Amino acid sequence: MKRIYKFDDNDSVVFRGDGEPRTAKTLLSRLNEFTENHQLLDDDFSLGGLVGQLENEMAAILGKPAAIFMPTGTLANHLAIRRHAGTAGRAVVQEQSHIFNDTGDSIQRLSGINLVPLAQNRVYFDTNELDKAYRTSVTGRVLNPISVVSIETPVRRQYGQVVPWEHLVKLTEFCKTNEIQCHLDGARIFMQSAVTGKSVKEYSSLFDSVYVSLYKYLGTPFGSILAGEIEFIEGMFHERRMFGGGLANASLIAALALNGLDGFEHKFSESMQKASQLFPALNELDHIQIHEFDHGSNIYRLAFSSSILVEDLIAELKKSGIFIYTEPSGEIYLHINATILQRPNEEIISAFSDAQAKSIKN
Repeated sequence: MKRIYKFDDNDSVVFRGDGEPRTAKTLLSRLNEFTENHQLLDDDFSLGGLVGQLENEMAAILGKPAAIFMPTGTLANHLAIRRHAGTAGRAVVQEQSHIFNDTGDSIQRLSGINLVPLAQNRVYFDTNELDKAYRTSVTGRVLNPISVVSIETPVRRQYGQVVPWEHLVKLTEFCKTNEIQCHLDGARIFMQSAVTGKSVKEYSSLFDSVYVSLYKYLGTPFGSILAGEIEFIEGMFHERRMFGGGLANASLIAALALNGLDGFEHKFSESMQKASQLFPALNELDHIQIHEFDHGSNIYRLAFSSSILVEDLIAELKKSGIFIYTEPSGEIYLHINATILQRPNEEIISAFSDAQAKSIKN
């Protein structure tokens, strides 16, 4: 009897998402892994216990003196910008950023801080654009200076493309020169580090504060970390609770995050290395082409020739435990994550080869 694969099987390759599949079954399995060697130390409304341990560990990884757990990245970014700017002034963001597009104008509505979007439909803005926006903010009849600049990298709406290191250096130097606080929306910064070879700590060092996601690739169902100087983080748990983020108990989330952190950087680097060997081999097949983005991270575009019935090919791959997905636009993107390590490249190539042979239009 032929085996029926599920995407959360231990030998399935799932080209979607930044981390391994996250289901009730996998969450329980990872929690059991953690409890085999660690004690579940309770927190008190997200203070102390394993949450405190996670905050300390993440602060050390990011090279910041302090860190605080946040239930969501939306709240982490909001409270970072709010603390840097107070409740006045302007915050520069990318027009394609999560902050500008996906939070319902929460910063404007709830904290009275106006966002200045730059780099329309592009990955990043340069210092000339930032300088122009800054000069506009300080030369109007009513002084309303830019108080903080937030930079997202990788940029989710731009297929995970990254802001190049040299531009980050120039932008953050401009901010320091003009005494503007600088925040890093680094939800996926661990992956960017694996791609570029720059350490997470190097990226973090350029910024006054940094947010990192816990759920995108560390195996938690939700959660994030915000890190910065001691005076920046101190007392922020009051704002966290004020905005409804003071969870009564977050120790299980902290346990999952600590479990996911263990060996993640090595595992993801290995995944990227394996993909660098796999994708050129897949491009040798007759009807498949994998495209890299100019400032790419862990996302690639997959295209098929007009001879292929795409839905049939997807179904055939699924039978072999290889999972790819069509976007609403009809396009297909391959997300590299640790599931690529679960099967030899030869098996993945063979599965694609067999699937395309069975999916050619008559």
